Amino acid sequence: MDQRLRTGVEGVWAGGDCVEKFHRVSRRHVRLPLGTHANKEGRTAGINIGGGYATFPGVLGTAVTKICHVEVGRTGLGVAEAHAAGFDPVTAVVDSTTRAGYYPGAKPIRTKLIAERGTGRLLGAQIVGEEGAAKRIDVLSVALWHETPVEELLNIDLSYAPPFSPLWDPVLIAARKAWQAVENDRSHTEP
Repeated sequence: MDQRLRTGVEGVWAGGDCVEKFHRVSRRHVRLPLGTHANKEGRTAGINIGGGYATFPGVLGTAVTKICHVEVGRTGLGVAEAHAAGFDPVTAVVDSTTRAGYYPGAKPIRTKLIAERGTGRLLGAQIVGEEGAAKRIDVLSVALWHETPVEELLNIDLSYAPPFSPLWDPVLIAARKAWQAVENDRSHTEP
């Protein structure tokens, strides 16, 4: 199947939950049955079947869910997936709050970034917390989509107001910790 979702059989197109998708980080075809992917693939195939031209560039596996009051988000590769794809990952895990600590309703949030050892390329991220936690994964998904190294995330211009985030957003803190892990590793391996 190509990026236009054409199969090897003339006039047959494929998309949706039953079709493997190209993972933009691992550079492999994976099974990721998510509604966002299926919908985009349906649109892509429909345009092409109708005589237009559209491509489906792949997926990151970005997903969010909520279990009672806990929000969970992920994008890209986890540590085991990074190893399986041939990467040598470093990780950074940061505990913070969803709002400024002094602002009423601040809740805990844990952010984990996975980066490639040596280059600092962002490979994946996971977030667990309460209100406002899961949607932060979208920032990291955009960074992954554009192959952004964690060093470039250090100063990304994220919004701030006490009801929505601490001054240093958990994404920025995690990026700083991930970059420190990459730099520390470099200093221990360089002659």
